[in-house]
Amino acid sequence: MPKRNRKDYDAQSLREERKYGIYWYNWLWLAVRPVLLGVSCLLIVAGLLYGVWTHIYNDYISPVDTANTEKQVFTVGSGSSLTRVANNLEDAGLLRNSAIFKYYMDFRGMGQKVQAGTYELSPSMTIDEIASQLVTGDGRALTQNITIIPGWTVENIADYLKDSKIIATAEDFLSLCRDGSGFTDYYYVEEVRASKNVSERKYVLEGYLSPNTYEIYTNATAKDIVTKLLTQTQVAFSASQSERAEQLNMSMDEIITLASMIEKEAKGADFARVSAVFHNRLKKNMKLQSDVTIKYASGVTRMSLTSSDLAFDSPYNTYLYSGLPLGPVCNPSPDAIQAALYPDETFVAENYLYFCSTDPNTGELYFSKTLKEHEAAVAKYAPLWKQYDESRGVNE
Repeated sequence: MPKRNRKDYDAQSLREERKYGIYWYNWLWLAVRPVLLGVSCLLIVAGLLYGVWTHIYNDYISPVDTANTEKQVFTVGSGSSLTRVANNLEDAGLLRNSAIFKYYMDFRGMGQKVQAGTYELSPSMTIDEIASQLVTGDGRALTQNITIIPGWTVENIADYLKDSKIIATAEDFLSLCRDGSGFTDYYYVEEVRASKNVSERKYVLEGYLSPNTYEIYTNATAKDIVTKLLTQTQVAFSASQSERAEQLNMSMDEIITLASMIEKEAKGADFARVSAVFHNRLKKNMKLQSDVTIKYASGVTRMSLTSSDLAFDSPYNTYLYSGLPLGPVCNPSPDAIQAALYPDETFVAENYLYFCSTDPNTGELYFSKTLKEHEAAVAKYAPLWKQYDESRGVNE
């Protein structure tokens, strides 16, 4: 067919040419061109972003060494900040970049959830895997409870903590309690350290380690524990009790000392009555003659004491020396402290001056007003004390 010149087109031919000819393709190109340009730009941007991400991931985020799965111990100390933890992880070769780890933890809302503990981590772990372990914990308890029994001595407490594997050796605890030099921020410790003959005390802190149940960190040191017990003493010996001690013309140390004797001599039901006996004897300048003071000084555990036991020379021996012993003979309960401050008024008024055990197994006591009555009670019940010692196999 011969090629048409434009002048050969009639209106119908032009319409057909535009619909089916070159003009139709031009319209398609105009429609597709922006899409192709947009896709091309997106591919270029995506490629750039991928390159940047690959660089950031490889240099800052990826595991340090995916081939190294060997576990290493990593410890998060109690109270460690996120910054310190992140820096330690990087220093240990477990992270590529500590700052990225911090940003990641904060973005995930995990920054304040890191738990103290000991973990096993490897250089092959991702940031997410490390973070998950640190906020989940190492599966070990962060805290544990300890219970200090009323009447325990400093040495009893030290043995308990050692046997419970809370401290390495009893001496760690005893050395702190011996002179109390590390705890002078407590006014009552400083008062004891400034008192007369303090160098002769077995333990400056004896009597001031308040019995109670405490929650402590599993990594608590002996000093941490002593501090916690001393702090509780401020609760056990309130301001109103200090005022009452002043009314009795007694110091806090004298009340604690008296309370420690009451704690060791009686069960709770008899605390106030035993206190009345001791208060009455102090008023009359009589020796207190308390067996528990000898046992504390000499280490004797027999209930039935011998004449040589009673003659044991120590400022704690209330058979030899008048007044209160040199210091507390145990760590008394709040009830014993209260009894020392408020003796039984009836027993005080009726002037009871003696008591002895009637049943070593139950701790029941017999109270007397006169020496003759007391001696008769001792003659009656002393055989039971010896039997009690024999049943326990105690010879010392």
